[in-house]
Amino acid sequence: MPLSPASGHAPHHEGPLNFAALLLLAAYTVRVLVTDLPGWAKILLHAAMGFAWAVSLLDLSVRWRESRLGAAYPRRHPLSVVVALLPLLRPLQFVPIYEGIRRRRRRPALSVPARVITYTGLAVVLTGFTAALTVYWLERSAPGSSIRSFGTAVWWACATLATVGYGDAVPVTAWGRVVAVALMACGVALLGAVTGAFSTYLLRVFDDEKGPREEEPGNGRGPARE
Repeated sequence: MPLSPASGHAPHHEGPLNFAALLLLAAYTVRVLVTDLPGWAKILLHAAMGFAWAVSLLDLSVRWRESRLGAAYPRRHPLSVVVALLPLLRPLQFVPIYEGIRRRRRRPALSVPARVITYTGLAVVLTGFTAALTVYWLERSAPGSSIRSFGTAVWWACATLATVGYGDAVPVTAWGRVVAVALMACGVALLGAVTGAFSTYLLRVFDDEKGPREEEPGNGRGPARE
């Protein structure tokens, strides 16, 4: 069931957009990790990344125009703007889409926290992997860098997302530190969302288990006998 244009989301468009996001991730991964690519391969990979971003930005422009919100669109739908600029965060887009469908069909919201955990966890993995690729590309040839292999970059991304900060691998370039700050912010926000959704899910499960066993006062029944 498609949502209204004002919602800023269109579920039937998600297939091509997800494909574009995966294409961007695959092209970017090959471009960073394979250092001896021929010239034609580099051009092809850059074209694929440009195409994926163009699809994402085109989708944003269509949503923006159909919403009829004008300059207020980024304030009303900040997630749509962020996902258009960073297509690898597209799993987060599913959460408001699913919530809108659930409200229209009036289904119980018990499964929403589980879906938030799943898709936010996927966004954490994709964000960490992309940050590791970017920092590895920026740091591998920098003087005094401690991140000279992709494995070290992945280790750094995991420590940063978890806000542990061991300090054994740190970016030394200016852009590398910008990526680190962005990853710290994403780590706090995304992991906080997972923790909050999981806590909500447990509370609802406990309420459902406790509700039928407890009798409301004044219902005419006496206390349960052993």
